[in-house]
Order: sequence, then structure tokens, then C-alpha cells
Amino acid sequence: MDRWLRWARRIDRLNDRIGRLLYWLTLAMVGVGAFNALARYLGKYTGLGLSSNMWIEMQWYLFSLVFLLGAAYTLEYDDHVRVDVLYSRLSRRGRAWVDILGTLCFLLPFCGLVLWMSIPFVSNSWAILEGSPDPGGLPRYPIKTVIPLALLLVMAQGVALIIRKVAVLRGHEVTDPVDRESRPRAG
Repeated sequence: MDRWLRWARRIDRLNDRIGRLLYWLTLAMVGVGAFNALARYLGKYTGLGLSSNMWIEMQWYLFSLVFLLGAAYTLEYDDHVRVDVLYSRLSRRGRAWVDILGTLCFLLPFCGLVLWMSIPFVSNSWAILEGSPDPGGLPRYPIKTVIPLALLLVMAQGVALIIRKVAVLRGHEVTDPVDRESRPRAG
């Protein structure tokens, strides 16, 4: 079990690093969004074309990165939306069973299906080096590549979650990422 828990910690560390990068990408997204708003406002009054499709698409791409890559980080820290009317009343073992079954029956099959369906979508985009349909826009194929990458990260984090929950069921003392104080908290 210790060997499996080491693998789970490696997956956690990977998603932690990505999560910390996302803090900076979020700041960049807000900065680009503020620039876009100011550029449109100033351009309206000065007649200068300060904004472009590139900057608008850059904001969309940063949002896409934060959303897609943040999914595994959110799963790691159990910060996703959950209807926990019953879950919060269960014992630690009961919650472990719910998490294992939910991950095996819903999360991993869903990610596998979407991953399988996204491969032709991404491959076609790379085959034609898909660009933006808007003048001055950004290429689309790099951002589309993040879709299967994000799904793989969520699947890996799901496996790490299963490993930790099986350890709980076997009576091992496991520290969940949720219990760690290593990540910066908002607010």
C-alpha cells in the first residue's frame, strides 16, 4: 500500500504545481481582461485601435487553461461542487466508499469517454494547424490540445483519490490533500 500511496502523492504534487501556476494564469487573465476593457474604452474616445482579436482570444485562452487545468487541482482538494446532504453525515469509511464508487462509476468513465471523443477533434486541428477565424486571432490547435491533457490529469487525480480511499478502508492513516495546509487559501 505504501508504494501506491507514493504514487498518489506524486500525482498530488504534479497537480499542486499546476494549481500554483494557475494562480498566476488567473492574474494574467484578469490583467488581459482589464487591458481589453481599457483598450476598447480608450479606443472609442481616442480613435486609436488599441484592442485586437489577439488580446480578446488571449483572455479566452487563459480562461480555458484555468478552467481545464484547474479541474484536477479542484478534485485533489475536494473543492468541486457536491450535494452533500448525506455525504457529510457519513463516517470517514462511508465517505471513502462513496468517493471510490463515484470515481469508478462516474468520473473515470466520463473522462475516458470525453478523452476518446476529443482525440479526433484535436488531431484534426493539428492536421490543418487550425487558426482563428477572426483576423489577427491566435492559433486554435495548441489550446485544443489542453482538452485531452486536462482529462488525463483529472483521471490521474481520480486514481490518486481511489488509492487514498482504499488505504482508509484498509485502516491506514492517510492525510488527504484537503487536510494539508500546504496550499494558499483564497481570502
